[in-house]
Amino acid sequence: MNGLNLFVGNRMEILAERLADVLSKPPVSPLAPEIIVVQSKGMERWVSMQLATFHGICANVEFPFPRRMISDIFQAVLPTWDQERVYDPELAAWRIMELLPVCSPRPGFESLAAYLDNDPQGLKRYQLAGKIAQLFDSYLIFRPEMILNWERGIQKSDEEKWQAELWRFFSGDGKVIHPAALRRTFYEALRSNNNGFDDLPERLSLFGISYLPPFYLDIFLKISAFMEVNFFLLNPSREFWFDIRSSREITRELKRVERGARETGVDDESHTENQYLEEGNSLLASLGTLGREFWTFLSDFPSREEELYTETGEETLLAAIQSDILNLRERGEGSAPIDPSIQIQACHSPMREVEVLHNSLLALMEDDPSLQPHDIVVMAPDIETYAPFIAAVFDSEEINIPYQIADRAGTVGSPNFEGFLAILKLSLGRFTAAEVLSLLEIAAIRSRFGLTENDVDRISRWVADSGIRWGIDGSSRLREGLPGISANSWEWGLERLLLGYALPVREGELFSG
Repeated sequence: MNGLNLFVGNRMEILAERLADVLSKPPVSPLAPEIIVVQSKGMERWVSMQLATFHGICANVEFPFPRRMISDIFQAVLPTWDQERVYDPELAAWRIMELLPVCSPRPGFESLAAYLDNDPQGLKRYQLAGKIAQLFDSYLIFRPEMILNWERGIQKSDEEKWQAELWRFFSGDGKVIHPAALRRTFYEALRSNNNGFDDLPERLSLFGISYLPPFYLDIFLKISAFMEVNFFLLNPSREFWFDIRSSREITRELKRVERGARETGVDDESHTENQYLEEGNSLLASLGTLGREFWTFLSDFPSREEELYTETGEETLLAAIQSDILNLRERGEGSAPIDPSIQIQACHSPMREVEVLHNSLLALMEDDPSLQPHDIVVMAPDIETYAPFIAAVFDSEEINIPYQIADRAGTVGSPNFEGFLAILKLSLGRFTAAEVLSLLEIAAIRSRFGLTENDVDRISRWVADSGIRWGIDGSSRLREGLPGISANSWEWGLERLLLGYALPVREGELFSG
């Protein structure tokens, strides 16, 4: 049935079970895939495992991220739009890099011109273009009206001037189709069509998404008039908590009201209404700012809602805190149990953090023999920072805990791509022996030339014994601003190596010098 359905609860496992119930009703087309929008690869894997547990198998299910799903919806509603021309920050960076030298001499671009001064290789220009492209992408999603105003020649402050002018240069005469303009066309298509859209999926589910920009959320809500849209949302509290404020927010509001009263000279109830702000649960108030905005926006749209809350009990410290948040109450000091269900470890480095983590996991599994590695999820704000330390600690310890690192960048772990990047990076260096030999440590390159690890060890000894240190040849050293002496370069060392192989030993006698 078309429309918006909200399934809200405080336990992810219960939401997953309800998702499995909803998906048990097959779509009209037996080959149509189920579409479940998630925010991370880790959530995709967890949901697929949960569905496999409930149904015995998880197949023909797609897990797009919100951005790609929005693009698919645009394509279904506006089949004539050119997807290749839509704004993409990675591609836009190159166009902006090309425009910066053109724009920087113009009035208003003085700060950019000063920054780009003395940049012979264009490295600063490349990095700046990437930052600007990402900034424009954020504006398109979080401040679309500002972008549309720029295109009409309107900017509210001098700080926006150079950005607005650069955007107008970039977008040209409508040559770039960006999400802000596309959304406007999308809404017009929805208003003018009462018969639905054949290319839209029959059912769409969004699972475990804690926050969506209003730009995305509004599109999902509007499209629910033409298809079934199910939100499976984790809500920590069953009570109405969207009006609560943290103590810091309350203090800031009171100061603002007092300042306004002093400036106007009026002290009446209109200036003291904000003094009745509620804090509710202090932890939820301080950490739930984005959640408040998300739920406030969502609650203004008509929907069918199903509550799936469950009491957590108060046997442990963690359960007591969850219960307080669920029922929106503030527990008095000393009234909660003290146990290791919540621990705070202060470590001096990421490496030490991972070592403590490894020891803590071993202790947990020793205390609870039923606990398995697949029951454990470890989360980090930036997994790329911790990934090498995780490998170093978990692979070197005597007791091996199986692990898998999720949500890494797409290029990480790809041997072919890592080898390609290493070759590109080599051209920026001095071709030192260590830099060149490090290429042979990449399995894909070794495999391409049929080399084993023993071969690499032998080549390393040859390079060291022949005296190769750095530089391709004498001319490459000239480009470094040094004398064009070829001694200890790769050309010099390889010639020495070949001559040593080709000629008989003559007690140190030189050949041709």
